[in-house]
Amino acid sequence: MENMEKDLLQTIADIRGFMPGSAFSLRKNGEGVERHSTEHVRIVAKLDKPGIDIYVDDNTVGESVHIPVILTDSGIKDVVYNDFYIGANADVEIIAGCGIHNDGCNTSQHDGIHTFHIGKNAKVHYAEKHYGEGNGTGGRILNPVTIIHMDEGSYAKLDMSQIKGVDSTIRKTEANLGAKAKLVINEKLMTHGNQKAHSDVTVNLNGEESVVQIVSRSVGKDDSIQVFHPIAVGNNKSRAHIQCDSIIMDHAKISSIPEIAANHVDAEIIHEAAIGKINSDQLVKLQTFGLSVEEAEKVIVDGFLK
Repeated sequence: MENMEKDLLQTIADIRGFMPGSAFSLRKNGEGVERHSTEHVRIVAKLDKPGIDIYVDDNTVGESVHIPVILTDSGIKDVVYNDFYIGANADVEIIAGCGIHNDGCNTSQHDGIHTFHIGKNAKVHYAEKHYGEGNGTGGRILNPVTIIHMDEGSYAKLDMSQIKGVDSTIRKTEANLGAKAKLVINEKLMTHGNQKAHSDVTVNLNGEESVVQIVSRSVGKDDSIQVFHPIAVGNNKSRAHIQCDSIIMDHAKISSIPEIAANHVDAEIIHEAAIGKINSDQLVKLQTFGLSVEEAEKVIVDGFLK
């Protein structure tokens, strides 16, 4: 827990030191610790349920918003609702994530429900990272929900990763795109031990000339289980491309269950999926440079998830 506390302090230092004046909201063990607004980004605590509302003014460019969450006490179940209102023509970066350190015997869980309202011609880069650690027997559970409503001409890029230490996760992502809106989703995942990860992604291409690209890259190790369930629905003249690539190792189980639907004659929707083990030629080549099998596998996995 001491290391996690140090990471927490470092997070605050990073926010204040490298981006002076940036907007942020820090949450620890189910409670808001500190938050800071700027001239063009306002963060307001909700009155009816746990969470915050983030308002970004029209034409705001170059600002970043940090909303880290940390759990260090065993047995906490934290549910938080964060709503983002991004003004027209804004261009902002939002950095989120949750770290769980559980040294106890009770389950620690964080469920973050994030809803985005992205205005006309606005641009948003949303980065979310999840991580778990600790020597306790209690579970580390993260269940993120991301809901996105995109107005005409808007753009959103979602980089979501979960690489280590999370025992169970159910991720749900839903997006509704207006005319000429473009959404890019990059998902990176690694499971090991007996971990389980389930990801549901539903994108409704409602507006004319709306576009979505979904790329999922995952590695399953040991006895872990992964399920990726992407759904793309073309309700207008639109384009969608879904790509799922996975490396399977040991006794892991990985499933990709795509659904694509066209409800308009000019909807173009493509899905590609591949699941396989590490190429033996790659392993041999790396071993010729003096790496052990384990070291070679790590190089390949790290490169795959980079």
